[in-house]
Amino acid sequence: MVNPSLPFKSVPELVAHAKANPGKLNYGSAGTGTLPHLAGELFKSVAGVDLVHVPYRGGALSIADVIAGNVQLTFEAASPLLPHIRDGRLRALAVLSKARLADLPDVPSAAESGYPALVATTWTGLFAPSATDAAIVAKLNAALNEGLRSPELKAALAKVGNAPMGGAPDSLTAMLVAENARWAPIVKALNLKAD
Repeated sequence: MVNPSLPFKSVPELVAHAKANPGKLNYGSAGTGTLPHLAGELFKSVAGVDLVHVPYRGGALSIADVIAGNVQLTFEAASPLLPHIRDGRLRALAVLSKARLADLPDVPSAAESGYPALVATTWTGLFAPSATDAAIVAKLNAALNEGLRSPELKAALAKVGNAPMGGAPDSLTAMLVAENARWAPIVKALNLKAD
């Protein structure tokens, strides 16, 4: 998301501008090591651009400074950005999900903008201790999947820009492996350490 006063209206235009002006565009994030920070670094890597990271103590501060024009862009999650996009205080260039969002049907995905490797989404999973009996895991999984199919839950999640996924326990494991493969090189390159 960018400040609407900026001249670019698409990801390719942003990339062209950033390449012509290396190190002159700043992106704000909710803080060092947060998903918006890592998404910005992933963008820099896949687009081959030089942007300056400006960490904040939370996403709201980052978003406020993009709106004010103090930083030019952010990679924050869609849900807190939606009201600002709708009222014209922010311009969405692309979403970092695999497909377009129902709340932003006119905004292309990064893949549609030429950057299929630029996927950065938040998710929530439910975990149990590794020694939990398989029958208990199966029962919990079935109950959770049933709840995730509920129209009421789907509607509640949609109000904040989210969608239920559900699935088998091994699909969560596969997603964790894929997420680790995506983010580990960036975390290593940034020399980030757990506190």
